[in-house]
Amino acid sequence: MESRRPCTPDASVRPRTRRVYVKVTSEFDSTGYMQPVSITWADGRTFPIEQVRDFRPAGMAGSSLPGDCFTVLIQGKEKLLFFEHIDPRFTGRLGRWFVEKTV
Repeated sequence: MESRRPCTPDASVRPRTRRVYVKVTSEFDSTGYMQPVSITWADGRTFPIEQVRDFRPAGMAGSSLPGDCFTVLIQGKEKLLFFEHIDPRFTGRLGRWFVEKTV
């Protein structure tokens, strides 16, 4: 009898990731929609975002803060870019951007 693979991925197989906070240049349209335009790494390298392919609300794992996930195209490759909303008690700060790095 042939064994079947489970539909859900094994947690022990899923790669571990950590957040890398990055500088993101964004534009806001007249409706208030936030559109990321480029990402700048800590070492100063800047990469333009060629296209935003998808946007969806995304709760942040391990955090009670809400967030958003943008699927973006950078150098022809799809990447996930996250926006973590900051606690509303801190006026003047909307949130911060991060990408996930496999460790």
